[in-house]
Amino acid sequence: MRISIEERFTEVYRSHRAAVERYVMRRAHADVTADIVAEVFLTAWRKADAMPANDALPWLYGVARRVLANHRRAQQRRADLTDLLAAQPQGVTVNGTEGVIAREDLARAMGELSESDQEILKLVLWEDLTPAVAAVVLGSSNVATRVRFHRARQRLRRRLEPAYDNAATKRMRPKGQEVTHVQP
Repeated sequence: MRISIEERFTEVYRSHRAAVERYVMRRAHADVTADIVAEVFLTAWRKADAMPANDALPWLYGVARRVLANHRRAQQRRADLTDLLAAQPQGVTVNGTEGVIAREDLARAMGELSESDQEILKLVLWEDLTPAVAAVVLGSSNVATRVRFHRARQRLRRRLEPAYDNAATKRMRPKGQEVTHVQP
């Protein structure tokens, strides 16, 4: 009689959960052990067809090893990002109300742009990519990406002009950078 995948998985889980948990506990912090074990058995469920019929424990150890490696890489990325953010110079502090107004204006203006414009601006301004690197991400030429970035920036600037004409946001500009309007 052939057993179902669910029955096979249940049998493997009952037989090997404790061994996999011990394996993970020896290699990871106790706080994340349960999550990693859950990820191991989730992977085992998803790949139940690849699980050996005879002895699944070595295969589960292999899955656990890869899940642990992914976990360590994710921890390293978080630590690197934390270090990077800590090393960033702090921006100019503005009055809380003015900062909220500026963020709301920027969010509104960005929301009015096309997805294409938003993406190029986010890549270059938020992700701090050069237009050449953004071109690789977008799968377009360097020149086309530079043109797209220039045009998207102009469209964003036009949408922000009413906000910059507001007296509260004028105070946020450094001295000497006030906008002057030329009458046609």
